[in-house]
Amino acid sequence: MPISADPAPVSPKAVGRAVIVMGVSGCGKSTLGAMLAQALDCPFLEGDSYHSAAAVEKMRGGEALTDEDRWPWLDRLGAAIAGTVAAQGVAVAACSALKRAYRDRLRAAIGVPVHFILLDNDRDELLARLGNRPGHYMPASLLDSQLATLEPPLPEEGAMILTTNVPASELRDRALAWLG
Repeated sequence: MPISADPAPVSPKAVGRAVIVMGVSGCGKSTLGAMLAQALDCPFLEGDSYHSAAAVEKMRGGEALTDEDRWPWLDRLGAAIAGTVAAQGVAVAACSALKRAYRDRLRAAIGVPVHFILLDNDRDELLARLGNRPGHYMPASLLDSQLATLEPPLPEEGAMILTTNVPASELRDRALAWLG
């Protein structure tokens, strides 16, 4: 059987990849993540859905999560993303992924290329957004804790950083162009 010098192109879904929209609470992760998932015709996983009831209650009470609180959550979310990628070829998720150690843990759990997109917002804008989310368990009082914890991705992580001073549709278009 002859070997072709020009292999057929492989779609990103065939190879498998994950996109994680990251950042502090209120930055727009879920909005952009859902838009990207729709554009990529793939499932969207809401990271908040993978928190334990105890973690949600802790945050609702105004207490920041510790690394020990976050590891099981990251493991559950990473396993869900890996399963979705295995079944669908690609997945988009929203996850704060505030520290490099958290991103590394997600990468290890997912096992395929993971593209992180950090949404960078002004603190005052974040506070305004958090104030407009009635019923959400994450109080605005925890924002400063998240901002202090955030370790923006380093260049070697190959992440994209988007400043959110433009409409969500423009953020989506920029992210899609970056993803290729």
